[in-house]
Formats: sequence, structure tokens, C-alpha cells
Amino acid sequence: MFALPMKVRDYECDLQGIVNNANYQHYLEHARHEFMLGMGVSVSELHDRGVDFVVTHAEMDYKRPLHSRDEFVVKLNVHKKGIRWLFHEDIFMVNDASELLCLRSMVSCVAVVNGRPKDSPDLQRIFTEYFPDINLYE
Repeated sequence: MFALPMKVRDYECDLQGIVNNANYQHYLEHARHEFMLGMGVSVSELHDRGVDFVVTHAEMDYKRPLHSRDEFVVKLNVHKKGIRWLFHEDIFMVNDASELLCLRSMVSCVAVVNGRPKDSPDLQRIFTEYFPDINLYE
């Protein structure tokens, strides 16, 4: 499991003093990009090689709001279904004693290789190195 700690910035909050719902998608995307960078792969470098990794569907269940300056962690797991990569990403607020679930999500992505959705050997190599038990043929 990949985990990325973060902190809420003041401008991400709305009038109620909680993180605006749209910002959670930014947190999830940032975690996916950092996950790939941590394995030595840049999304922009993939693009330069004709491979774009695009979101096709996102589900988010909001459980508890985050507030300004809250510290939190995005935890990420991934599995493959057909040509889709399914990212299971959860956001937990970190306090002194525990982590409190704030958001549960599933984000579906596909590789678009030279303009066509299809499997990418680059992505399969990347993900199997990080998640050796991943089922590439589900």
C-alpha cells in the first residue's frame, strides 16, 4: 500500500470552514502522481512516449470533513480489471492516537496509447513491481 501524508491549506476550505468537496479529487490525483513518481515514472514522460493515463470514472464517499491545517494521509491500492486500473484511495485524518476515515474512493483509469485505449506494457511493469500480487488478467 502506498501512503502520502498531506496537510489542508486554508484556501481549500469553503464558507463552512471545511474542505470543499472538489479538493478531495485534487488530493487523490496528487497521490496517484506521487505514487508513480515514487516508482521513477513521470506522467508527463509517459505522455511524451504517447501514453496518457486518464480517469474514466470516480466514486467518492465522504465520511468526515477535513478542516484547515488538518493533517491527513491518502492511502492507495490498485488492481486491474480488463484494460482499467482501479485505484482504491482512502483519506484519513491523522490525530495523536489514530487515523479517522474521511473519504473512501475508487478511481478508474485507462491507458490511452497513441490515441487508443489499450493495455500499456509500461504501466503493467510499473504496477507489478510495486504490487507483485496484482492480477493483471481479471
